[in-house]
Amino acid sequence: MTIQRIDSDAIVEDEWYAVRYSGEIPEVALQSALHHLSEDPEGPQLKLTRTQHIYLLGAATQRYLDIVLRDLLPENRNTTGYRGIQRSFVNWQRFQLFCKRYELDGSMFRNEVGTSLLSFLKQEISEVQQGAKSCINCSHEELVRYAQQLDLDATKILDEIADYCC
Repeated sequence: MTIQRIDSDAIVEDEWYAVRYSGEIPEVALQSALHHLSEDPEGPQLKLTRTQHIYLLGAATQRYLDIVLRDLLPENRNTTGYRGIQRSFVNWQRFQLFCKRYELDGSMFRNEVGTSLLSFLKQEISEVQQGAKSCINCSHEELVRYAQQLDLDATKILDEIADYCC
């Protein structure tokens, strides 16, 4: 009788990819991976190490960053996958709740997202001034709230873009 050694790191690595490149709600993919790895009777029933658990959490946080930034990238503006600033804000809020549930520092991407939002708004102003139709799909109040959550001092640009908001 041969006993096969389970390479738990390789199995965790497979689940990391599933979480990292998951859909719109990375936390669901993370929970699915954790269940499969540890609790599912048909899964490998591993006792994850702290390092493995943190590795999977990292995949979910990176996926959240992807989906928050996706709708702040000007090059995505005219694509079918573009959902706008409103969706970016919703995903940012989901990310903050995720961080709270898992006791993570929810501000870890604040600077990167804030820089992307400001860059997007500046380009939006430029394109609208050149005749393009605005693609801002949120209210001015939502935009201000998003900027506040990102700790942006953006009063001037927010005032300038107010007429573009829904």
